[in-house]
Amino acid sequence: MTDIEIAQNNVMVPIKEIASKINLSEDSLELYGPYKAKITFKELQTLQAKAAKNPGKLILVTAVTPTPAGEGKSTVSIGLADGLNKIGKKTVVALREPSLGPCFGVKGGACGGGYAQIVPMEEINLHFTGDIHAISIANNLIAALIDNHIQQGNPLHIEPRSITWKRCVDLNDRSLRNIIIGLGGKLQGVPREDHFTIAVASEIMAIVCLSRTISELKERLNNIVIGVNDSKENVTFGQLGCTGAVAALLKDVLKPNLVQTLEKNPAFVHGGPFANIAHGCNSVNATLCALASGDYVVTEAGFAADLGAEKFLDIKCRAAGLKPSAVVIVATIRALKMHGGVLKADLSKPDCAALEKGFANLKTHIENIAKFGLPAVVAVNKFITDTDEEIALLQKLCADMGAKAVLSEGWGKGGEGTAELAKAVVEIADSGKADYHPLYELELPLAEKIKKIATEIYRAKDISIDSAAMKKLKDFEAKGYGNLPVCIAKTQNSISHDPTLIGAPEGFTFPVRDVQLYAGAGFVVAMAGDIMTMPGLPKAPAALDIDVDDDGVISGLF
Repeated sequence: MTDIEIAQNNVMVPIKEIASKINLSEDSLELYGPYKAKITFKELQTLQAKAAKNPGKLILVTAVTPTPAGEGKSTVSIGLADGLNKIGKKTVVALREPSLGPCFGVKGGACGGGYAQIVPMEEINLHFTGDIHAISIANNLIAALIDNHIQQGNPLHIEPRSITWKRCVDLNDRSLRNIIIGLGGKLQGVPREDHFTIAVASEIMAIVCLSRTISELKERLNNIVIGVNDSKENVTFGQLGCTGAVAALLKDVLKPNLVQTLEKNPAFVHGGPFANIAHGCNSVNATLCALASGDYVVTEAGFAADLGAEKFLDIKCRAAGLKPSAVVIVATIRALKMHGGVLKADLSKPDCAALEKGFANLKTHIENIAKFGLPAVVAVNKFITDTDEEIALLQKLCADMGAKAVLSEGWGKGGEGTAELAKAVVEIADSGKADYHPLYELELPLAEKIKKIATEIYRAKDISIDSAAMKKLKDFEAKGYGNLPVCIAKTQNSISHDPTLIGAPEGFTFPVRDVQLYAGAGFVVAMAGDIMTMPGLPKAPAALDIDVDDDGVISGLF
């Protein structure tokens, strides 16, 4: 059966039953039908306090650099949570919400696969509880308020050409990357160049994911820098006096969503920033709810350790005071053979030589995790074409680095197939070996933070920052933003900035072409290579295969 057929054949239990497993009463829930719920503000506050006093052990799932062969990070995350529950460990999984862009594009949804999925799969992958829609509307309300302020006399003297706030939509639509607005005469607004990002790259998404309360949300919204005035002073959104209206749109979005795995275990699914162009982690609130509810918490960060894991550890953990106990690095023999130069069409053929060559990619990620003071387990997401010889070789290569490699068969067997992985994770999580620390100190200049990430995590020889971008960094520092962490936007398809450089490239110069200030979210974004904040659709998008029948049954989602 396909993933969607497995999900549709599963018989869910009411979400109230799932909540009771983690001691949440029906009064703690705001129901979105029988199988989805949000946590009430009152219960959220209780769980935040509990997480601060007695949190569960936090386990981060990351991966090798993505390839067209697929790695299955979400599948392993869900399967691992089920496996931990299977061996008697009270465990909750905390994941991101899927974006419609990948769902209709090329990557697909984010509900796992096979017998390691969260459900209701179709609803989570599509509109879910409306969080991302609300974020899009809030983002675009800010854009409309800025343009209206200028149209109505511009009392703050905002320089229209300096406006950095972009509109957004939760779809891949390359035609909206660069647009002209305000055409059609004086009554239609002030003409200027504008841009769209995908909603999950919006600063509002980052703000929601990093805010714990309405008060913090408002403070972050107030701090958003929207442009400069005639005197080159920053203008913040708070100066427009409309923060309350935007916060009202986002009120319910702050509440984490509760769903279930196929094996009826609890899953908090909330927030969805991309890791290649944003900070790549689910919300702080969802993680705190999970930490208050389980003895072990499995969470994932987007793409590989050079992207999602670095941002999780340098941005989210620092902002929220989180301390992971262990890291799981997902790898497949197929992906490592691709990193060793094998074409996708030839991946079913045994090739230990290519596997050993491609191991350099996994080796880099194991080393990256160690730089944060964290122990790692390698989860080998097993495919039917993997040979015993290849599996043994990969386990030996990992052991030589001091990392245990364990087969993960969650896709085909659910929690039963990840029980051994779960035991290995418990062993290192309980070992006390974790000594988490960020990669860099916030006191470093912004350019030095970028260089530290590029040289130590990406293995660049040096960095080059465009002169205009360097000027902006100096301006950020002069205006008091120098102590912010950095969030690098780059390709997910290579440890470097160049998607064609597979394996473990070294000795390159890492190019930063632009930087953006996300003062509300609390970080500086550095744009590297040709990365776009609005993806485009592929030649054959997934939308070609998605359909729905007269009974409302959806097909083609994955």
